[in-house]
Amino acid sequence: MAIRKVYAPYSTTGEQVGQTPVEGYVDVKQEITPTILTGELGKDGEWSGVTVSDKTFTIDPIAEAIANGASYLFPQKADHEYIDMTGFQDLFIAIKVSNGGNFATAAVMGPSTYMYSNLNPVNAASNLKGAVRRNDLDNLLVDSSDNMTADVWNIFIIKSQLANQKLLQFKITNNSGGESDIETAFMRLV
Repeated sequence: MAIRKVYAPYSTTGEQVGQTPVEGYVDVKQEITPTILTGELGKDGEWSGVTVSDKTFTIDPIAEAIANGASYLFPQKADHEYIDMTGFQDLFIAIKVSNGGNFATAAVMGPSTYMYSNLNPVNAASNLKGAVRRNDLDNLLVDSSDNMTADVWNIFIIKSQLANQKLLQFKITNNSGGESDIETAFMRLV
């Protein structure tokens, strides 16, 4: 740690005055202290830690025999029936189908059995709307047709348009022409 002498801001003049009210110099510590941000204490007194990206995908159970034209909502697993994107910017979703072909994907409001912050009920399974790139409200994510390869993970990144959504689900519609098993997963990124 370096210590240097500088003129005290409250001294009347510099060194040349013999009778200053206080010593004309004060020691000023100059040091760099590394710090680690571990979270913050909110105005409600609750501690919230720093949000970090998921390290692995959260995988849902397989939805079996989804008919052509039928839809499936994910996530559905009991311990995560929706995706909480609070503090997250981007999102990977992965879809593995047993019957290759076209599938539609839409970001929708999660189940009405949960609150969106302090609001309940919500309009469950409705397309999420917002003004992300324009000044008018529009669907945040609706892909009416994407050709998926069977028996492999089809992985998609969604950059920023679903950031901080508190109650997020995806609706996958099978338009492959036949019945398909659908397995889904997601991973959130800060």
